[in-house]
Amino acid sequence: MFAVDLHAHTRFFHGRRRLGDRFDPVGVRVLARAGRRRGLDGVATTNHDYYTPFSSDDVTLIPGIEVSTTHGHVLVVGPDPPTETVPLEYTPAEVVEMAHERGCAAIVAHPYRGSDVLSDRFAGVPFDAIEINGKHPRTRPLVEAIATTRELPVVAGSDAHFPFEVGRAYTLVDADALTPESVVDAIRDGRVEPRVADGAVDELLRRGYRGVHRRKHPNGVLAKSAAAIDRLTDP
Repeated sequence: MFAVDLHAHTRFFHGRRRLGDRFDPVGVRVLARAGRRRGLDGVATTNHDYYTPFSSDDVTLIPGIEVSTTHGHVLVVGPDPPTETVPLEYTPAEVVEMAHERGCAAIVAHPYRGSDVLSDRFAGVPFDAIEINGKHPRTRPLVEAIATTRELPVVAGSDAHFPFEVGRAYTLVDADALTPESVVDAIRDGRVEPRVADGAVDELLRRGYRGVHRRKHPNGVLAKSAAAIDRLTDP
């Protein structure tokens, strides 16, 4: 088994592409070192709408991209993700087709964040897995319910934008060797297990993120589901 964070970023800001391109080599080094300290074997670099190849001596870096589709974000992870996508240009179905053509897995990212319409994202779309997001692990019962209905494997990723966030959620990958191809095969075969860190610092961070996202999306899916999540997860 390999511990892999399937959702991480090399920068803490959005936009400003030229500045980001200069920052990314530093960001990925710090991210990889933080991942090693958290006991990870691998980290997928899934920046928003672009992919830049990197390597590291600290952990295995898995290529990836987080595509901003017409209905939410989709993680494309594997040996040959697209190098750049235009936000809101592709539907989820088109991104899944693109991922499969490139030998990659397509994963539903943070399904209960913002105002994304889940039914629109899932209708007839052959995703490979659905994510438990490190910022919103309380949605796990709801994610697992979708996974059961859709017969999808469940994975986990931290959605780290700052290096200290990496590993707060990760996926155990059952494979003989850790390669982009073996990760894709394990996801598609269901040889994956989600894990969520439960330390005091991790929980403090999550409370902060819940407050931030509820203020940003007061009428979003996460806010509307808050009562249901509380009933399912609180003693």
